[in-house]
Amino acid sequence: MAGVDLCEPVQLYNILNQATKFSRLAERNYLCLIDARTQREYDESHLITAIRIKRDVSGSYVVPPWVNFECLRHCVVYDGITNLLDMTSQMDATAQEVDEEKNTPARTALCCARVLQRYTRFPVQVLRGGYERFTASYHFLRTQKIFWMPRELEDFLPYPVEIVPGKLYMGNSIQACHQQIQKDLKIQAHINVSEEVDTFFPNDSEKVFHIAVPDSPEADVLSFFGEICHFIDSHMHNGAVLVFSTLGISRCSTVVLAYLIHSCRLYLKNAWSYLQKCKSNIRPNRGFVEQLSEWETRIYMATVTDISEPAY
Repeated sequence: MAGVDLCEPVQLYNILNQATKFSRLAERNYLCLIDARTQREYDESHLITAIRIKRDVSGSYVVPPWVNFECLRHCVVYDGITNLLDMTSQMDATAQEVDEEKNTPARTALCCARVLQRYTRFPVQVLRGGYERFTASYHFLRTQKIFWMPRELEDFLPYPVEIVPGKLYMGNSIQACHQQIQKDLKIQAHINVSEEVDTFFPNDSEKVFHIAVPDSPEADVLSFFGEICHFIDSHMHNGAVLVFSTLGISRCSTVVLAYLIHSCRLYLKNAWSYLQKCKSNIRPNRGFVEQLSEWETRIYMATVTDISEPAY
Protein backbone atom coordinates (compact mmCIF):
# COMPACT_ATOMS: atom_id res chain seq x y z
CA MET A 1 0.00 0.00 0.00
CA ALA A 2 1.16 3.52 -0.81
CA GLY A 3 0.48 4.95 2.65
CA VAL A 4 -0.98 8.23 3.88
CA ASP A 5 0.75 11.60 4.30
CA LEU A 6 -0.26 15.00 5.60
CA CYS A 7 -0.72 17.83 3.12
CA GLU A 8 -0.33 21.37 4.39
CA PRO A 9 -2.77 23.98 3.01
CA VAL A 10 0.04 25.80 1.19
CA GLN A 11 1.06 22.52 -0.48
CA LEU A 12 -2.44 21.99 -1.85
CA TYR A 13 -2.61 25.62 -2.95
CA ASN A 14 0.58 25.15 -4.96
CA ILE A 15 -0.59 21.81 -6.37
CA LEU A 16 -3.76 23.49 -7.63
CA ASN A 17 -1.81 26.32 -9.25
CA GLN A 18 0.86 24.45 -11.21
CA ALA A 19 0.95 25.25 -14.92
CA THR A 20 2.98 24.71 -18.05
CA LYS A 21 1.31 26.08 -21.17
CA PHE A 22 -2.05 25.36 -19.54
CA SER A 23 -3.12 24.69 -15.98
CA ARG A 24 -2.02 21.21 -14.91
CA LEU A 25 -5.54 20.64 -13.62
CA ALA A 26 -6.37 19.82 -17.24
CA GLU A 27 -4.05 16.79 -17.13
CA ARG A 28 -6.06 13.62 -16.67
CA ASN A 29 -3.75 11.93 -14.14
CA TYR A 30 -2.38 14.97 -12.33
CA LEU A 31 -4.74 15.51 -9.37
CA CYS A 32 -7.81 13.93 -7.84
CA LEU A 33 -9.23 16.03 -5.03
CA ILE A 34 -11.64 14.09 -2.83
CA ASP A 35 -14.25 15.76 -0.61
CA ALA A 36 -15.21 13.43 2.27
CA ARG A 37 -17.81 15.76 3.83
CA THR A 38 -21.57 15.39 3.69
CA GLN A 39 -23.57 15.96 0.51
CA ARG A 40 -25.09 19.11 2.00
CA GLU A 41 -21.67 20.60 2.80
CA TYR A 42 -20.34 19.69 -0.63
CA ASP A 43 -23.33 21.27 -2.37
CA GLU A 44 -22.91 24.51 -0.39
CA SER A 45 -19.32 24.86 -1.58
CA HIS A 46 -16.19 22.78 -2.16
CA LEU A 47 -12.67 23.22 -3.50
CA ILE A 48 -12.28 23.60 -7.26
CA THR A 49 -12.31 20.27 -9.16
CA ALA A 50 -13.15 18.32 -5.97
CA ILE A 51 -15.41 15.30 -6.29
CA ARG A 52 -17.41 13.94 -3.38
CA ILE A 53 -16.76 10.34 -2.39
CA LYS A 54 -19.88 8.31 -1.64
CA ARG A 55 -20.69 5.31 0.54
CA ASP A 56 -22.71 2.19 -0.11
CA VAL A 57 -25.56 0.91 2.09
CA SER A 58 -23.09 -0.72 4.47
CA GLY A 59 -21.27 2.57 5.03
CA SER A 60 -18.12 1.62 3.09
CA TYR A 61 -16.53 4.15 0.76
CA VAL A 62 -17.21 3.64 -2.94
CA VAL A 63 -14.06 4.25 -4.98
CA PRO A 64 -14.95 6.35 -8.07
CA PRO A 65 -14.59 3.89 -10.98
CA TRP A 66 -13.76 6.59 -13.55
CA VAL A 67 -10.58 7.67 -11.69
CA ASN A 68 -7.36 5.81 -12.52
CA PHE A 69 -5.86 6.03 -9.04
CA GLU A 70 -2.82 3.94 -9.95
CA CYS A 71 -1.65 6.61 -12.42
CA LEU A 72 -2.45 9.66 -10.25
CA ARG A 73 0.41 11.94 -9.23
CA HIS A 74 -1.61 13.59 -6.45
CA CYS A 75 -4.59 12.25 -4.56
CA VAL A 76 -5.68 14.65 -1.81
CA VAL A 77 -8.56 14.02 0.59
CA TYR A 78 -10.18 16.57 2.88
CA ASP A 79 -13.04 16.71 5.35
CA GLY A 80 -14.43 19.60 7.39
CA ILE A 81 -11.60 19.94 9.89
CA THR A 82 -9.25 16.98 10.32
CA ASN A 83 -8.59 16.00 13.94
CA LEU A 84 -4.81 16.14 14.08
CA LEU A 85 -4.69 14.52 17.53
CA ASP A 86 -5.49 11.22 15.85
CA MET A 87 -3.08 11.61 12.95
CA THR A 88 -0.14 9.66 14.41
CA SER A 89 -2.10 6.48 14.96
CA GLN A 90 -3.81 6.82 11.60
CA MET A 91 -0.63 7.16 9.56
CA ASP A 92 0.49 3.54 9.99
CA ALA A 93 -0.20 1.93 6.62
CA THR A 94 -0.14 -1.56 8.17
CA ALA A 95 -2.74 -0.80 10.83
CA GLN A 96 -5.97 -2.79 10.94
CA GLU A 97 -9.16 -1.84 9.10
CA VAL A 98 -11.03 1.35 9.98
CA ASP A 99 -13.53 1.06 12.81
CA GLU A 100 -16.64 2.63 11.29
CA GLU A 101 -18.03 3.43 14.74
CA LYS A 102 -15.11 5.84 15.21
CA ASN A 103 -15.50 7.40 11.78
CA THR A 104 -16.55 10.76 13.16
CA PRO A 105 -16.89 13.93 11.01
CA ALA A 106 -13.48 15.10 12.25
CA ARG A 107 -11.82 11.89 10.98
CA THR A 108 -13.56 11.05 7.73
CA ALA A 109 -10.64 12.22 5.56
CA LEU A 110 -8.26 9.90 7.39
CA CYS A 111 -10.57 6.92 7.07
CA CYS A 112 -11.22 7.65 3.40
CA ALA A 113 -7.49 8.01 2.68
CA ARG A 114 -6.81 4.63 4.28
CA VAL A 115 -9.21 3.04 1.80
CA LEU A 116 -7.84 4.88 -1.26
CA GLN A 117 -4.21 4.06 -0.47
CA ARG A 118 -4.84 0.50 -1.63
CA TYR A 119 -5.21 1.77 -5.19
CA THR A 120 -2.54 4.49 -5.49
CA ARG A 121 1.14 4.40 -6.44
CA PHE A 122 1.97 7.55 -4.44
CA PRO A 123 0.84 8.22 -0.84
CA VAL A 124 -2.66 9.60 -0.42
CA GLN A 125 -2.47 13.07 1.13
CA VAL A 126 -4.81 14.27 3.86
CA LEU A 127 -5.33 18.03 4.01
CA ARG A 128 -4.31 19.31 7.43
CA GLY A 129 -7.15 21.29 8.96
CA GLY A 130 -9.54 20.25 6.21
CA TYR A 131 -11.84 22.52 4.25
CA GLU A 132 -12.25 25.07 7.04
CA ARG A 133 -8.57 25.81 7.47
CA PHE A 134 -7.85 25.84 3.73
CA THR A 135 -10.66 28.21 2.83
CA ALA A 136 -9.75 30.53 5.69
CA SER A 137 -6.64 31.39 3.67
CA TYR A 138 -7.77 30.58 0.13
CA HIS A 139 -11.47 31.38 0.02
CA PHE A 140 -11.16 32.24 -3.68
CA LEU A 141 -10.52 28.57 -4.54
CA ARG A 142 -13.92 27.35 -3.40
CA THR A 143 -16.84 26.87 -5.76
CA GLN A 144 -20.24 25.27 -6.27
CA LYS A 145 -19.32 24.04 -9.74
CA ILE A 146 -19.45 20.24 -10.02
CA PHE A 147 -18.63 19.40 -13.65
CA TRP A 148 -15.53 20.76 -15.39
CA MET A 149 -15.04 20.41 -19.12
CA PRO A 150 -11.43 19.91 -20.35
CA ARG A 151 -11.47 23.29 -22.10
CA GLU A 152 -12.59 25.00 -18.87
CA LEU A 153 -9.64 23.48 -17.01
CA GLU A 154 -7.23 24.52 -19.77
CA ASP A 155 -8.55 28.08 -19.55
CA PHE A 156 -8.35 28.18 -15.75
CA LEU A 157 -5.97 30.97 -14.72
CA PRO A 158 -3.66 29.68 -11.98
CA TYR A 159 -2.61 31.93 -9.15
CA PRO A 160 1.07 32.65 -8.47
CA VAL A 161 2.71 29.94 -6.38
CA GLU A 162 3.24 30.71 -2.69
CA ILE A 163 6.83 30.71 -1.45
CA VAL A 164 6.58 32.23 2.02
CA PRO A 165 3.00 31.72 3.28
CA GLY A 166 1.01 34.92 2.91
CA LYS A 167 4.13 36.98 2.20
CA LEU A 168 5.97 35.98 -0.98
CA TYR A 169 4.58 34.73 -4.30
CA MET A 170 6.11 33.95 -7.68
CA GLY A 171 4.34 34.13 -11.01
CA ASN A 172 4.20 35.46 -14.55
CA SER A 173 3.33 38.79 -16.15
CA ILE A 174 -0.31 37.86 -16.80
CA GLN A 175 -0.85 37.11 -13.12
CA ALA A 176 0.97 40.31 -12.14
CA CYS A 177 -1.49 42.43 -14.13
CA HIS A 178 -4.63 40.59 -13.01
CA GLN A 179 -6.53 42.80 -10.58
CA GLN A 180 -8.47 40.04 -8.82
CA ILE A 181 -5.32 38.04 -8.15
CA GLN A 182 -3.67 41.07 -6.55
CA LYS A 183 -6.74 41.55 -4.35
CA ASP A 184 -7.13 37.89 -3.36
CA LEU A 185 -3.47 37.50 -2.40
CA LYS A 186 -3.20 40.98 -0.85
CA ILE A 187 -0.23 41.85 -3.07
CA GLN A 188 1.28 45.17 -2.02
CA ALA A 189 4.50 45.24 -4.04
CA HIS A 190 6.04 43.80 -7.22
CA ILE A 191 9.49 42.74 -8.29
CA ASN A 192 9.39 42.74 -12.08
CA VAL A 193 12.26 40.77 -13.62
CA SER A 194 11.33 41.21 -17.26
CA GLU A 195 11.92 43.73 -19.98
CA GLU A 196 8.26 44.73 -20.07
CA VAL A 197 7.09 47.53 -17.77
CA ASP A 198 4.82 46.59 -14.87
CA THR A 199 1.45 48.33 -15.13
CA PHE A 200 -0.42 47.35 -11.97
CA PHE A 201 1.23 50.01 -9.78
CA PRO A 202 1.88 52.67 -12.45
CA ASN A 203 1.86 55.66 -10.12
CA ASP A 204 3.71 54.23 -7.13
CA SER A 205 7.37 53.56 -7.84
CA GLU A 206 7.99 52.61 -4.21
CA LYS A 207 5.90 49.47 -4.73
CA VAL A 208 7.75 48.29 -7.83
CA PHE A 209 11.31 47.08 -8.23
CA HIS A 210 11.91 46.71 -11.98
CA ILE A 211 14.98 44.87 -13.26
CA ALA A 212 14.85 45.08 -17.05
CA VAL A 213 17.03 42.12 -17.99
CA PRO A 214 16.62 39.60 -20.83
CA ASP A 215 16.42 35.87 -20.13
CA SER A 216 19.97 35.41 -21.37
CA PRO A 217 23.00 33.67 -19.80
CA GLU A 218 24.94 36.90 -20.29
CA ALA A 219 22.44 39.06 -18.38
CA ASP A 220 23.58 40.37 -15.00
CA VAL A 221 21.18 39.80 -12.10
CA LEU A 222 23.82 39.12 -9.43
CA SER A 223 24.46 42.84 -8.89
CA PHE A 224 20.77 43.31 -7.96
CA PHE A 225 20.47 40.45 -5.45
CA GLY A 226 21.24 42.56 -2.38
CA GLU A 227 18.70 45.26 -3.28
CA ILE A 228 16.10 42.63 -4.12
CA CYS A 229 16.41 40.94 -0.73
CA HIS A 230 16.14 44.29 1.05
CA PHE A 231 13.08 45.24 -1.02
CA ILE A 232 11.27 41.99 -0.24
CA ASP A 233 12.05 42.10 3.48
CA SER A 234 11.00 45.74 3.79
CA HIS A 235 7.64 45.24 2.03
CA MET A 236 6.66 42.00 3.74
CA HIS A 237 5.63 43.98 6.81
CA ASN A 238 2.86 45.73 4.86
CA GLY A 239 1.54 42.80 2.82
CA ALA A 240 2.61 40.29 0.21
CA VAL A 241 5.24 40.67 -2.51
CA LEU A 242 4.92 39.15 -5.98
CA VAL A 243 8.08 38.33 -7.95
CA PHE A 244 7.37 37.80 -11.63
CA SER A 245 8.92 37.51 -15.07
CA THR A 246 7.34 37.04 -18.48
CA LEU A 247 6.74 33.30 -18.19
CA GLY A 248 7.50 32.86 -14.49
CA ILE A 249 10.13 30.17 -15.02
CA SER A 250 13.69 31.51 -15.31
CA ARG A 251 14.29 35.09 -14.20
CA CYS A 252 11.78 35.24 -11.33
CA SER A 253 12.89 31.84 -9.98
CA THR A 254 16.49 33.12 -9.99
CA VAL A 255 15.50 36.12 -7.89
CA VAL A 256 13.48 34.02 -5.45
CA LEU A 257 16.36 31.56 -5.06
CA ALA A 258 18.67 34.48 -4.25
CA TYR A 259 16.22 35.62 -1.56
CA LEU A 260 15.96 32.14 -0.05
CA ILE A 261 19.77 31.91 0.09
CA HIS A 262 20.14 35.31 1.74
CA SER A 263 17.14 35.89 3.97
CA CYS A 264 16.02 32.31 4.69
CA ARG A 265 19.60 31.08 5.20
CA LEU A 266 19.39 28.17 2.77
CA TYR A 267 22.23 26.81 0.68
CA LEU A 268 21.54 26.93 -3.06
CA LYS A 269 20.84 23.19 -3.22
CA ASN A 270 18.30 23.44 -0.38
CA ALA A 271 16.70 26.57 -1.81
CA TRP A 272 16.44 24.87 -5.20
CA SER A 273 14.78 21.78 -3.70
CA TYR A 274 12.34 23.92 -1.72
CA LEU A 275 11.40 26.11 -4.68
CA GLN A 276 10.96 23.10 -6.95
CA LYS A 277 8.36 21.76 -4.52
CA CYS A 278 6.51 25.08 -4.80
CA LYS A 279 6.77 25.22 -8.61
CA SER A 280 7.80 22.08 -10.43
CA ASN A 281 9.03 23.66 -13.69
CA ILE A 282 11.54 26.27 -12.51
CA ARG A 283 14.41 26.60 -14.97
CA PRO A 284 16.97 29.40 -14.46
CA ASN A 285 19.30 29.58 -17.44
CA ARG A 286 22.91 28.46 -17.02
CA GLY A 287 24.29 31.95 -16.57
CA PHE A 288 21.82 32.64 -13.75
CA VAL A 289 22.74 29.35 -12.03
CA GLU A 290 26.39 30.39 -12.05
CA GLN A 291 25.48 33.78 -10.56
CA LEU A 292 23.47 32.04 -7.83
CA SER A 293 26.50 29.89 -7.04
CA GLU A 294 28.58 33.05 -6.73
CA TRP A 295 25.90 34.56 -4.46
CA GLU A 296 25.99 31.46 -2.25
CA THR A 297 29.77 31.78 -2.01
CA ARG A 298 29.51 35.43 -0.96
CA ILE A 299 26.88 34.71 1.68
CA TYR A 300 28.49 31.62 3.24
CA MET A 301 32.14 32.29 2.38
CA ALA A 302 32.25 28.90 0.67
CA THR A 303 30.81 27.13 -2.35
CA VAL A 304 28.48 24.50 -0.96
CA THR A 305 26.40 23.48 -4.00
CA ASP A 306 27.96 21.65 -6.92
CA ILE A 307 26.18 23.20 -9.88
CA SER A 308 27.80 20.76 -12.29
CA GLU A 309 25.26 18.17 -11.15
CA PRO A 310 22.46 17.43 -13.69
CA ALA A 311 19.81 18.89 -11.37
CA TYR A 312 21.07 22.39 -12.14
